[in-house]
Amino acid sequence: MAIRRFQADAKCTPALPPIVKLWILRVLMALGGHSGFVTRHSFSDDSLARALGLGAWIDPEDREFDPKLIRTELRKLHQAAERHVQSAKNPPCLVSNIARLSKLVGLSDADRRILEFAVMINNDRALDDAGDWLGQLSSVKVFHTLSVLLDLPECEVRQSLAGSGMLTRSGLVTMSRNGASSLRGKLDLLSDEFADHILSSDTDPVNLLRGKVSLGTPAELDLSDFEHIAPSLTVLRPYLKRAMATGRKGVNIYIHGEPGTGKSQLAKVLAKEMGCELFEVASEDSDGDPINGEKRLRAFSAAQSFFSQRSALIVFDEAEDVFNDGNRFFGQKSTAQQRKAWINRILEDSPVPSVWLSNTISEIDPAFIRRFDMVMELPVPPKKQRLHIIEEACSDLLDASSRACMAESESLAPALVTRAASVVRLIRDDLGASGTSKAMTLLIDNTLQAQGHRPMIQNDPNRLPEIYDPAFIHADSDLTQVAAGLIQNKAGRLCLYGPPGTGKTAYARWLADQMGVPLMVKRASDLMSKWVGENEQNIARAFNQARQDGALLLIDEVDSFLQDRRNASKSWEVSLVNEMLTQMESFPGVFIASTNLMSGLDQAALRRFDLKVKFDFLKTEQAHSLFGRYCTALSLPAPQAEQLSKLARLQKLTPGDFAAVIRQNRFRPVATGAALVAALEAECAVKEGGATGIGFLQ
Repeated sequence: MAIRRFQADAKCTPALPPIVKLWILRVLMALGGHSGFVTRHSFSDDSLARALGLGAWIDPEDREFDPKLIRTELRKLHQAAERHVQSAKNPPCLVSNIARLSKLVGLSDADRRILEFAVMINNDRALDDAGDWLGQLSSVKVFHTLSVLLDLPECEVRQSLAGSGMLTRSGLVTMSRNGASSLRGKLDLLSDEFADHILSSDTDPVNLLRGKVSLGTPAELDLSDFEHIAPSLTVLRPYLKRAMATGRKGVNIYIHGEPGTGKSQLAKVLAKEMGCELFEVASEDSDGDPINGEKRLRAFSAAQSFFSQRSALIVFDEAEDVFNDGNRFFGQKSTAQQRKAWINRILEDSPVPSVWLSNTISEIDPAFIRRFDMVMELPVPPKKQRLHIIEEACSDLLDASSRACMAESESLAPALVTRAASVVRLIRDDLGASGTSKAMTLLIDNTLQAQGHRPMIQNDPNRLPEIYDPAFIHADSDLTQVAAGLIQNKAGRLCLYGPPGTGKTAYARWLADQMGVPLMVKRASDLMSKWVGENEQNIARAFNQARQDGALLLIDEVDSFLQDRRNASKSWEVSLVNEMLTQMESFPGVFIASTNLMSGLDQAALRRFDLKVKFDFLKTEQAHSLFGRYCTALSLPAPQAEQLSKLARLQKLTPGDFAAVIRQNRFRPVATGAALVAALEAECAVKEGGATGIGFLQ
């Protein structure tokens, strides 16, 4: 009865491959694992006992369970397996694939055998379970264990699994040094998917790295979409081309910029320009779960080894996973800081040119930054480029006016536009012609605000009034003559100061129109931050963006940045002024600073301005002429003497007051000249000291 049951059980138990049976018997007998496998009254694993040929000892009816006799049988089985060691081979597919991989990576015989074992213990449950009978192993014990199992000198095992060994450098197999663990747990294979794929018949390195590294998709943009970083590309493109042609090692480019600015697309454009393959290191696994920085680095190392003989470019997106995944508050170092030597070796010795992409660079250790051949920022494209991108993505969704308005947003990244356009295009039949523009605005504004940016401006506050003439500005310089000089020289630094509403911003807008350049307006609220050091970065970014756009830069409320350093109580107040002065002096275009408060400004800063122009309240003749213009625009009768007399008594009247009344006209129509005067009187009355007047300045 017992024999029949054993025969039936044996049919259900799969036979062990000879190589696996040999390794298990070495675990049991050469390494002493039998003490965990054979207990006093039974086996710890009946299915393995059957696979080894010991099924007759499982619930025997004609004899007692005898551990001593069983160990004798195991010894004989082990001796027999050792006599036939030449026939104990790994699966042919595994051997063939690792042989091909060895040529790519440069593995030694010991490396290959350790890799074969690591793959098998990840795929064979019986071998994995047998390894557990050795208990929790330290690194030193792992060296000895592999030496016995694979019949290798222990010194060669140590060399293969050392940090400088090819197995570790390529990321194929690393030995965990964080305490003791099971045998399988100490041998960390590149991935479970790798173990599966290398046992299949497909040997393409891309497939061996499936789930970790993928072939990049074609670029959707071209070089013309990156004209705003032309100076950087002038250096980067020939460098990459020459590096690939000469096989230069350690070619690493770091590109940073806000999300959606097109960093990934730029990498794809570069690969297309170089005529090479593009491989991307995955940041998520097949289940959509994030892959930690260390595993991504190992995938990157493997890709470097696998593709070293191919014309390729490797992209490591979201580099923060490696360089900025620590926590300074809790004293936790980033992955890169914990493995500095490894990272440095990767950056210095990598045979395949690599592009590292990141949303920020501010928190990265400068020691790593200096190891990159080139570090460049990819900012939001300038207005001209934004308009081009919007027209390409939305010409069938938005009219010209809406596209131009959308292009005014300085935070509008290309990816925001294309994604919103793809959503709206799918449902535009449901939205109707009038709804597409609103839907685009809604989608983009929601994302901008979620990213901490301001929504798009629907009504441009910098637009010139319909009635504008510099003759209506009371200034102590001839503004028309100033404009002529700036148009000719295309460079200059002006400080416009005076009461609110006197026309400082309007003059900057008019001047930009006369010069044929865009106007970039930055207010204190746009540049000031609660974080130390970020104010200076924002100022530098504003000047840099204006330089790229070829724009006239106007910084309003500049008194917030140019307070007298002699009165500073904090170091950042001094550095803020210093940064502003540095940027002013190096800016090649026209820079205008405007302020309502001239007192208290840093004297050294004032000397940096080529011209300081005072804007004042309207003179009598200016007010009369402007009043007449607005009467005509509102279809009112010509001004009467009584109305002009009342105007003459308004001491603090400005062009801004007229603009405010015209805005009121949209919901509170101005029907008569007297009503227009009354509205202007009301505007002056709310100003400090504006209730009385002694006439206009002459």
